Amino acid sequence: MGEEQSDISDTEAKALHEVELCLEWLQRAHGHLVQFHHATGHAIDHLDDGESLLREVGHEELADAVRDEYLPRGVVDDRWTYDLLETYQRGFLDDFESFERRTRDEIADGRRHVMERRLEKDWTDRAEE
Repeated sequence: MGEEQSDISDTEAKALHEVELCLEWLQRAHGHLVQFHHATGHAIDHLDDGESLLREVGHEELADAVRDEYLPRGVVDDRWTYDLLETYQRGFLDDFESFERRTRDEIADGRRHVMERRLEKDWTDRAEE
């Protein structure tokens, strides 16, 4: 094993790997939340367009419902998707990113992907035998 990785035990490397995977999955979840935010906004834009068309053809009551009840409402506890996204980023994801960085700093002097580097070295060594 290279000097870069020999100072980390197998168990430490596995623990670090699990923390890194946790963060990667949370980042994927963040991407889904961004997609949710964009898809919801796109849908609401269509409803906004529908309001004026309903009004144009004389369906004032339906248009008023869109304007007064549906456009101004949030998706969860009356919170809009941008607010959910910002809360996830600011509070939740930032905390996990900090913990992952702290774990890397304490175990691997900040190095990332220790397990993957070990696997890469093992496979390269095996191919050279």
